[in-house]
Amino acid sequence: MTTKAYAALLRGINVGGHKKVPMAGLRELLTELGHGDVRTYLQSGNAVFTSAVEDEEALAAQLRQAIGERFGFDVGVLVRGHAYLRAVADACPFPAASLEGRQLHVTFFSEPVDAARFASVEAARYAPEEFRLGDRVLYLYAPYGLGRSKLAEVLTRATPAKSGIVATSRNWNTVVKLGEWTAA
Repeated sequence: MTTKAYAALLRGINVGGHKKVPMAGLRELLTELGHGDVRTYLQSGNAVFTSAVEDEEALAAQLRQAIGERFGFDVGVLVRGHAYLRAVADACPFPAASLEGRQLHVTFFSEPVDAARFASVEAARYAPEEFRLGDRVLYLYAPYGLGRSKLAEVLTRATPAKSGIVATSRNWNTVVKLGEWTAA
């Protein structure tokens, strides 16, 4: 049986003491679900695992349900394979190699997002910050970091949680690391 490596991206866990999911507990849960080679990265809801299942949406739904049952709250979950993560890195419209990881962020979406959703964002008002859309992602260049980004606040409001779209952001260092970890 062949397996494929995936990254699981959990939305909004371990932030400000809310929705606590210990990484050891997440690794244990993924193992109990039958996945192999489980590793977590940082405390912000990044896990890499192997699975014989080839349906990313099914894997995300399985993990979301298991987290709800184990930890008692709902968490948005995205699962992405190496080819997709590599494509996201390769398609970056900003000079990632010359930027600090904290200056570049990627928001992953559960489905394609129409550019019209962001049409009301007057991007020029937020210069030198910039954003670009890609394949189920939004790239954000925030030269002073995400915590000081005014554009990030506006973009977040343009993707309301009640739209049914799961959206979760990672800095560039995390995107690169997950791509490396899923390459094997």
